[in-house]
Amino acid sequence: MASDRDLHDLALDIAREAGALALRRRTEGVAIAATKSALADIVTEADREVEALVRARLAAEAPRDGFLGEETGAEGGESGLTWVVDPIDGTVNYAYGMPQYAVSIAVVAGEPDPDRWEAVAAAVYAPAVDEMFHAVRHDGAYLDGARLRVAELTDAGGLIATGFGYDPSTHVGDLAAVGRVLPLARDLRRAGAASLDLSYVAAGRLDGYFERGLQPWDHAAGALIVREAGGRFGRGDADAAGRVLNVAAAPELYDRLFAAALQP
Repeated sequence: MASDRDLHDLALDIAREAGALALRRRTEGVAIAATKSALADIVTEADREVEALVRARLAAEAPRDGFLGEETGAEGGESGLTWVVDPIDGTVNYAYGMPQYAVSIAVVAGEPDPDRWEAVAAAVYAPAVDEMFHAVRHDGAYLDGARLRVAELTDAGGLIATGFGYDPSTHVGDLAAVGRVLPLARDLRRAGAASLDLSYVAAGRLDGYFERGLQPWDHAAGALIVREAGGRFGRGDADAAGRVLNVAAAPELYDRLFAAALQP
């Protein structure tokens, strides 16, 4: 069986190759392939092509492992490991030519369920700015090889990020949560790519992040990167729409941010 470090190195290698393909397709022009849960929730041809590249690499190099991807769903494996992949996190940003998008790849052990698995290795690669966030369980989180550590909160409050779902009926509740969180914040950000928001918490570029309704591939890699950088990541109860709350933050902010975001 491959070691955690071997899995980490493979995740980084695949993420870089996948990111290079995404960047190349972006420069060539983006074709919208479909919409998913709502009209604003788009899939580009590049999403599908990048995920196909990742699956082909894994079929050749980790054929006994399972797979869970945003575009092509789940496939069981024999090894007890599953690769959880978002080929282009931040697809709307990508389609509009904004640089806040990333390839997110995690390897998890156990059941392919975020409340039951243990993340082993993670890579979040932002090809537009050539930044690789990565982590190995029990061995730290890194940005291009430099060790990461979450920020220490100051008296000015936290720089906090969030995101909103594509379903317009959920926006009132999301905005209410923002109102409850604002007293904790020096300012708020909404960049549109969960994997990068989580990685930025790990890097100290953000103090906290909260969002309802993330899918497993949105947070699998970023959550490990946060935890290995000394931060906390957790999931709360679902709201009336079935959307689970996800929170990441520096330890001294986490409990307050979670409580504020979770309140009905």
